Amino acid sequence: MEKPDRARVRLEEILGQREYQIYYEDNRNFIQIMWDRITEWFQELLAELFSGLEPSNAFADTLFVILIGIVILLAITVVFFIVRSKRRQRALREQQPFHSVNELEWSVGRHLKEAEKQASHEYYSLAVRHQFLALLLYFHDRELLQAHVWKTNWDYFAELERKDKQRAAAFFELARIFDEAVYGEHDIKQAEYENYRESVGTWMQKTGEKEVHEV
Repeated sequence: MEKPDRARVRLEEILGQREYQIYYEDNRNFIQIMWDRITEWFQELLAELFSGLEPSNAFADTLFVILIGIVILLAITVVFFIVRSKRRQRALREQQPFHSVNELEWSVGRHLKEAEKQASHEYYSLAVRHQFLALLLYFHDRELLQAHVWKTNWDYFAELERKDKQRAAAFFELARIFDEAVYGEHDIKQAEYENYRESVGTWMQKTGEKEVHEV
């Protein structure tokens, strides 16, 4: 009996050596181990959700990859809209277009007259400002937004976008030019002012025509 016992002990010693144990070690890296564990969990989840279904490893892996792709796509979409929103917000500076309650109480016509007065003196940046304030009050009168002294152009844009994306897009461009003229120290020329006045007038006209059709 001694010889078989000694042979067994010797065999255990040999198998315990490094060159033999390495075959029993898990040579997968951390990512591979986690991936296998997740796919195993996902495979078990599929089997629980769909009784009688015994998904193969290949099927579970493929479905899992597809789901990951969908999640990544959704994440990219969300990030895109967040980044676009932040860029728009930066484009519309966090400053209030109305500097006082007095300006808020002016009529649309009074702001338009003031715009023409400033333009006649070649103060085109000021003229653009009053054209824009007239547009804000025009939208306020038609309940497309609520004008307040504390509100910024970004607030007005977000308010308009909830009701009419097309009008909001046009407003964004007019607000951007307003910001550049008033806060960005952009020297507005006569031709630029004329184009701006025409754009404001066009959107006032479109708003009025839409109201007539809706009635």
